[in-house]
Amino acid sequence: MDIAVWLQALILGVIEGLTEFLPVSSTGHLILAGDLLGFNDDKGKLFEVVIQSGAILAVCWEYRAKILSVVGGLHHDPSARRFVLNLFVAFLPFALLGFLFGKTVKLYLFNPLTVALAFIVGGLVILWVERREHVVRIESVDDLNWKDALKLGCMQTLAMIPGTSRSGATIIGGLFFGLSRKAATEFSFFLAIPTLFAATAYELYKARDLLALDDLAHFSIGFIAAFFSAFIAVRGLIRYVAHHDFSAFAWYRIVFGIAVLTTAYTGLVSWSA
Repeated sequence: MDIAVWLQALILGVIEGLTEFLPVSSTGHLILAGDLLGFNDDKGKLFEVVIQSGAILAVCWEYRAKILSVVGGLHHDPSARRFVLNLFVAFLPFALLGFLFGKTVKLYLFNPLTVALAFIVGGLVILWVERREHVVRIESVDDLNWKDALKLGCMQTLAMIPGTSRSGATIIGGLFFGLSRKAATEFSFFLAIPTLFAATAYELYKARDLLALDDLAHFSIGFIAAFFSAFIAVRGLIRYVAHHDFSAFAWYRIVFGIAVLTTAYTGLVSWSA
């Protein structure tokens, strides 16, 4: 029994769950936290993949009624088929670019300083989008067409850069392209399901040799922590966007990114790379 490892698993699971669906980058936070905790080796990266699936399941549970309705209506409901088509179209750009360049991106960009810079740039972009006039032409995720979905899918590819935020790219991109806050946020949630499940399955397959029964306990702790914290974050974000914009997240990103760069420059924290 290693209480220290269990505590690390709990901390990282909570971080994954709270940040996966907020526009603040779960990957960026996990890279930073893993670096601080010394949990950034190959086994640590595998752990991050496993707990990510816990966060995905939280979205599936929260939107189970919508998912079951779509699945049940595929053979007779045109809107259900359009919804699935939109998710497929939006998923394709990320899948294609991830397959072609994912290894290169991880090799050169998965480090704390890249994350810090992406935090700051992403925050500035959010502030810029929020200060533009927001003309809503799409109120619900059911109103999207395949062209809108493709645009959002292209925005999602920006999340290959750690610290950018997959949800942030799709949500802010959605606002830029005329989606309501609720529609942009919910489509980001739904798009996460095929995107993250596919990424998780692919990464697990590549790292299958690292899977070990001895890791079951702390992997399970991280998975459960990610599920419950993601469930809280998803519900909270939906309530939040009903009355607020995303500027608070932008300032959080900027301040956090500056803090990481400052600690690196002053030597207060010895970040890797």
